[in-house]
Amino acid sequence: MDGQILIFIQEWMRSDFLTPVMMTITRLGDSGFIWIAISMVLLLFQKTRKAGWISFFSIAFCFLINNLILKNAVARPRPYETVEGLELLAARARDFSFPSGHACSSFAAACSYHRVLPRKAGIAAIILAALISFSRLYVGIHYPTDVLCGALIGIFGSLLVFRVWRRIEKMRAMMKKRRKK
Repeated sequence: MDGQILIFIQEWMRSDFLTPVMMTITRLGDSGFIWIAISMVLLLFQKTRKAGWISFFSIAFCFLINNLILKNAVARPRPYETVEGLELLAARARDFSFPSGHACSSFAAACSYHRVLPRKAGIAAIILAALISFSRLYVGIHYPTDVLCGALIGIFGSLLVFRVWRRIEKMRAMMKKRRKK
């Protein structure tokens, strides 16, 4: 079914107008570039520093789980290697397909922003994460299940890092309170 979805996207959604847009969007997610850049900017300001750090730690967690553990353990070939008739629009990848690193880092960062930044910024980040994730299907470099699992790992990673951050903040507040007594 994964392959059929990719063929459907290729046959019914690809267009001369949309292809350059999707190619640009997919490149934004390369190596988590856009998310790392946004997080670096967020670190510059006291008001947004927490969002920047949580995002960085979420992306790092996801890189460890996704790229160093799961991709090598599952070793799923890329769809352009196995789905007959699928045309690849992007450069060939050097690693395995499952799970999608672009989807993982995108949702890790976007969900971090959504938890910490104002609502509009968080929603914009989630929309961009969804576009980057869909672009991976559009260009033929990932299966839908790669993208779905990558996104879920990113969401989980963000939630985990956020909860750990909150616990550390609570412990610091308790320690600070004890010092004042």
